Amino acid sequence: MTPAALDGIKVLDLSRVLAGPWCTQILADLGADVVKIERPGVGDDTRTWGPPFLKDEHGRDTDQATYFTSCNRNKRSVTIDMAAPEGQDLLKKMAAQADIVVENFKTGGLRQYGLDYESLRAINPRLVYCSVTGFGHDGPHASRAGYDLMIQATSGMMSITGRPDDEPGGGPLRVGVALTDLFTGVYAATAILAAIEVRHRTGEGQHIDMALLDVGMAILANQASAFLNTGATPQRQGNSHPSLAPYQDFHTKDGAMLLAIGNNGQFTRFCEAAGQAEWASDPRFATNTLRVQHRELLIPMMETVTRTRTTAEWIALLEDKAVPCGPINNIAQAFEDAQVKARGLAVTLPRDAGDGIAQIAGVASPLRLQGTPPVLRRAPPALGQHTDEVLAEMGLGESQRAALRDAGVI
Repeated sequence: MTPAALDGIKVLDLSRVLAGPWCTQILADLGADVVKIERPGVGDDTRTWGPPFLKDEHGRDTDQATYFTSCNRNKRSVTIDMAAPEGQDLLKKMAAQADIVVENFKTGGLRQYGLDYESLRAINPRLVYCSVTGFGHDGPHASRAGYDLMIQATSGMMSITGRPDDEPGGGPLRVGVALTDLFTGVYAATAILAAIEVRHRTGEGQHIDMALLDVGMAILANQASAFLNTGATPQRQGNSHPSLAPYQDFHTKDGAMLLAIGNNGQFTRFCEAAGQAEWASDPRFATNTLRVQHRELLIPMMETVTRTRTTAEWIALLEDKAVPCGPINNIAQAFEDAQVKARGLAVTLPRDAGDGIAQIAGVASPLRLQGTPPVLRRAPPALGQHTDEVLAEMGLGESQRAALRDAGVI
């Protein structure tokens, strides 16, 4: 097999739910050996975040939620009670051999177990230790727990998501997935890889302080830039864009489509294809800025035309004219898309954990490294599936593992 990008890198994953596990799944897909630590008999919270649940080989629901599988591929699950002194000793031994630790306990929460950065740094100075919290390790809200929904509300993301208050269904909305958790995972993986590169030069690890709030503010992107540089607070405006027009959904003869016109050339080509070439030279619509200023005139004019063809007809008409146009798919339709299939974005991995679940489906890694592509080695694990395997690698014999199991430590 071709060596993966992070072959030889060992990750001790003390995180749960989504942001931390999303980070460690990225590292695992790139080839790192990620050992996920879970509470005996309980496991990661998301194992029970259902419905929906995984189905067994007979098509019946199990007690294992599909949520967990979205962010725990390619990992080995080990159950250890970190509240027990013997469990803490095991985790310290693992940290001594690890390159990376990822945790998402409350600020200071691991100090009581001797598993905080300063304690583990004393054991392993080369350790890259990434903490993921809601609000960071300093500031007046550092001790608060943070969930994605709270951060979407606090950061202002919900204030720019949804339709205006004066429209039907208006009001603030969360994004349909835990956006700040996911972006925090991506940023955390990026920071970890940067810290590993620094370690190559200095021989020293470091602590990384990742906060969902910081990420939530950062991914406001152009909306934050607009506010900071003008003082004007961005507002919700449904599917339209504050700085581009036409850039939104349009009704068609049989439903709806999206037009994402980002420059004057695209607008001109759309107008010509739609049989409305004069719109492109109209002094009200000649530039993007003018189109934004006069969107209340332009959009109804366009919708009169877009309703004359089906969505498929519009896509076929505009496809060879470099005018971005597409359907508004549901997730089932998205996975049926020819391009999604061609890119192999749905993957299935077998699992032999003795729990009646033969295979688990998921989404392929989007990281397409030509020389060291992501690897698919393991399906998301059953709780504690690899406890004996990992502890045996650490040198613990069968009788030692049995004693730890009898004591409830593993």
